[in-house]
Amino acid sequence: MGAASHVGAVRQVNEDACFAATHLALVADGMGGHARGDVASRLAIDPFRALGARTDLVPADIQRALAEANAGIVADAREHAEREGMGTTLAGIALVDYFGSPHWLVFNVGDSRVYRLGATAVSLLTHDHSEVQELVDVGRLTNEQARVHPLRNIVTRSLGTDPAPEVDVWLLPLAPDDVFLVCSDGLTNELDDATIAALGSVSSPTGDAAARLVAAAVEAGGRDNVTAVVVRVPRAATVEDPSQVATGPRSAHLSEESR
Repeated sequence: MGAASHVGAVRQVNEDACFAATHLALVADGMGGHARGDVASRLAIDPFRALGARTDLVPADIQRALAEANAGIVADAREHAEREGMGTTLAGIALVDYFGSPHWLVFNVGDSRVYRLGATAVSLLTHDHSEVQELVDVGRLTNEQARVHPLRNIVTRSLGTDPAPEVDVWLLPLAPDDVFLVCSDGLTNELDDATIAALGSVSSPTGDAAARLVAAAVEAGGRDNVTAVVVRVPRAATVEDPSQVATGPRSAHLSEESR
């Protein structure tokens, strides 16, 4: 795994936070400005740090960390009046045991994203919770129009709410040479898919790929904080039966029954 983050060319504070460990990669994009979006993103990441060294994760571990993250942000905002209204997106990927087989658990809330990177193309694995995505879903905007729409920064779901938001989840079988990108919208609002595919080259070290992606987004305008984590599966990894993959959002996979 390799990670990079930059405040961008316009903002004064980096409200993004990221975490990359053995079997876990996360990006949070805080919201709130003076209400301390940087605090919200840090609080979202903190519960996952205890999972960083573990190699025996199950979906329920991610469920507990997500619940703790949301509760922590809500409690902090109640304790500090100046932080009322703060929140954060969160996107991530974790290697988990799912009924005896290793799978990638991909999850997101908000508009931070997870992609699978190929040699010449990228595949978006998550679904944005945003005003513009809702307009795309009903056919009122194209994806290209959404990238420059004035409502593109308005999210419809985030951590830091009571009741807690629903988190979208996907399960993917482990495959050798898979490469994933976890990123904030500061990257995807500046770079198109072709550029992301080219700069996230599967043949380069993950740290170099993450740094190239962030630098390109800043050079393209850097109108927001920019964060990227690149994850590569070793060639020696086991290939699982593709029939085991769950291809839609499946919050049920986060239940205690997934142990």
